[in-house]
Amino acid sequence: MDTHVIVGGGLTGAKAAETLRAEGFSGRVVVVGAEPDLPYERPPLSKGYLLGQDDRASVFVHDEQWYADQRVEVLTGRRVTALDRAAHEVELAGGERLGYTKLLLATGASPRRLRVPGNDLKGVHYLRRLAHADRLRDALASGGRVVVAGAGWIGLETAAAARTYGCEVAVVEPAGSPLHAALGPELGGFFADLHRRHGVDLRLGTTVTGFAGDSAVTAVQTDQGEIPADAVVVGIGARPETQLAEEAGLAVDDGVCVDAGFRTEDPDIFAAGDVASAWHPAYERRIRVEHWAAATNGGPAAARSMLGHEVVHDELPYFFSDQYDVGMEFTGWFPPGGYDRVVTRGTDEAFHAFWLADGRVVAGMHVNQWDEGLDAVRKLIADGQPVDADRLADPAAPLPG
Repeated sequence: MDTHVIVGGGLTGAKAAETLRAEGFSGRVVVVGAEPDLPYERPPLSKGYLLGQDDRASVFVHDEQWYADQRVEVLTGRRVTALDRAAHEVELAGGERLGYTKLLLATGASPRRLRVPGNDLKGVHYLRRLAHADRLRDALASGGRVVVAGAGWIGLETAAAARTYGCEVAVVEPAGSPLHAALGPELGGFFADLHRRHGVDLRLGTTVTGFAGDSAVTAVQTDQGEIPADAVVVGIGARPETQLAEEAGLAVDDGVCVDAGFRTEDPDIFAAGDVASAWHPAYERRIRVEHWAAATNGGPAAARSMLGHEVVHDELPYFFSDQYDVGMEFTGWFPPGGYDRVVTRGTDEAFHAFWLADGRVVAGMHVNQWDEGLDAVRKLIADGQPVDADRLADPAAPLPG
């Protein structure tokens, strides 16, 4: 019997398994996940679940009965330790071997660790797994002083959650603005103002040098002085889990290298989600996207490739965030320094922003503009034509599309 094995028990793997069955695959489907839980979605871990607004059951992609009904085997709490391409087998911790006809690597990414003295103290939190969110939620509910290391999406969302719980919050960030790599300084400034208005002590241009405490953290040491802390959240990015691919001799470059159909150079091995560095036809290069859409769209696309369909995945990268009373969505992509102007239209409370390169829109986002959303942004990016920046900034002029 044909056996399609999915290594990684997250959203990418669950959506791939779902698509294999929806497309009529009747062979064996096995999802192998290192965590003890069924596949779940990660955005709630720093949003509704962390805030106590979403119950635990709501984060799971499917319940246990769905997997039984669809004849999808889910091996939870099992780690794949080796990939034998010649034998078409993966080896699990403990020595068990599992054969595959087609294999999908959906191993995701792991939080980057802050390698400073005291990083193993109790009260230093990372946020990637459901168990992490459980521990952090308990810590935030206790109140007290919270220091967040890193002003990326995870850092800012956890800072917002901590303030919502009533904690005293400081955010430490070496760059000159939050979200510097993701949005640049122009829109990073908007989020800096947002958090300051909500009482966050934002320490920009500041580097964490260590954590103080005997068994539990009591302070964060920085190059600008010490900040008292009852809990610390480290959110300094993630690294793709490429070890299996590397040891098996697959090409890796900031992720497992795949084409626009999520195929590796091995015709029976595919990769999708956070771990995949995928060729994007519009950008004529490989990019790796660590957001929900990469999983929910990439998993199904990879599954169709596994079934031999001709797949060219060219959807624009997309992500969203909720912080306090601000909801935003972003689409598009640019490399660091890959734009020369940012145009905004709207008010301080609700607006669109457009990133332009050579007069063309390469990315855009909206903040609290749910009626118009991103449809016009996507059209402008897809058109690839020069735009009149003054007209784009004029709220009286209709957006195209």
